[in-house]
Amino acid sequence: MTICALVVAAGRGTRAGGDLPKQWQRVAGRSVLEHTIAAFRAAPRVDRIALVLHPDDMDRAAGFRARGILVASGGADRAASVRAGLAVLPDTGKVLIHDAARCCVPQAVIAGVIAALEGCDAAAPGLAVTDALWRGDGREVTGTQDRKGLFAAQTPQGFDLALIRAAHAAYDGPAADDVAVARAAGHAVVITPGDADNIKITTPGDFARAARLLEDRMDIRTGNGFDVHAFGPGDHVTLCGVDIAHSHGLVGHSDADVGMHTVTDAIYGALARGDIGQHFPPSDPQWKGAASEIFLRHAAGLAAEAGFTLTHVDCTLICEAPKIGPHAPEMRRVMAGLLGIDEDRVSVKATTSERLGFTGREEGIACMATATLVKS
Repeated sequence: MTICALVVAAGRGTRAGGDLPKQWQRVAGRSVLEHTIAAFRAAPRVDRIALVLHPDDMDRAAGFRARGILVASGGADRAASVRAGLAVLPDTGKVLIHDAARCCVPQAVIAGVIAALEGCDAAAPGLAVTDALWRGDGREVTGTQDRKGLFAAQTPQGFDLALIRAAHAAYDGPAADDVAVARAAGHAVVITPGDADNIKITTPGDFARAARLLEDRMDIRTGNGFDVHAFGPGDHVTLCGVDIAHSHGLVGHSDADVGMHTVTDAIYGALARGDIGQHFPPSDPQWKGAASEIFLRHAAGLAAEAGFTLTHVDCTLICEAPKIGPHAPEMRRVMAGLLGIDEDRVSVKATTSERLGFTGREEGIACMATATLVKS
């Protein structure tokens, strides 16, 4: 069965405090939303991810779409946002509807819902209530509540796509969650195991707790790349995807973009997946003159498939000429667009070798790069 994850990130989250809605605030090195997306990328049975953003945040949509994520604009309330998200999904299959603020969702919780959907049309995780429960008037206890049979609801909540689409179409009014919508349409919902770590960030104090949980399970990888290309005939060089006029070109089997090659190898290195030559052999004529963005997209795609988020790239070009500084902002923009990350996570700079060695003699250009990948 085809399984899509629908991450609802269209709220404003004012109770969480801060200058940004909670899904955009940073925790353990990246935004709450990026942690949530990474969790579903790491789930082996999730085939596609869709995202619902607040209309005011749709300027961020292009970056997500470049990473293969479907994006919908949210509605006036959560139910309307879910309906908008369901509309961009395939006609058939299963869907896991998840609150973006639950960025610590364990893989076991996701897997439990998916396993249940093999034998039913609706399933959701819950935690049996273990604390004593009171009723109160805000100041004093007015009574107690029997906790037998009570569960704290969590997400992702899983459904047959056709079932939950029809249930939402027939539903009118506010709903606590999608389980309430499904039950209102007469559908049974199976309870799967929840997890105490699957917290929902709601108040300012929740960020610190989420950071502790994420840092305990975080997998951080760093890879290095190094490449060299000699000068040859030509009137320009291509560096980090930008053409720069020069007295010579660079010699190579592809377009000889030494900057992009080095970053690509750094990503492969972080994944322990070899180098460009292994994935795109220079002996293969189909790569003759190929645009290096093909290689970079491939490396970034492998990282995403493995559940990693590329959090930073640092690229240093080593040459006497051409001058890199005037072109560095455009190089950063191009690389960030290809990698699907913000420009402030891509560094491009240059240095010389003080007239020493082959770069000092202006015989070619060298480059070194570092890439950092994070999986939580």
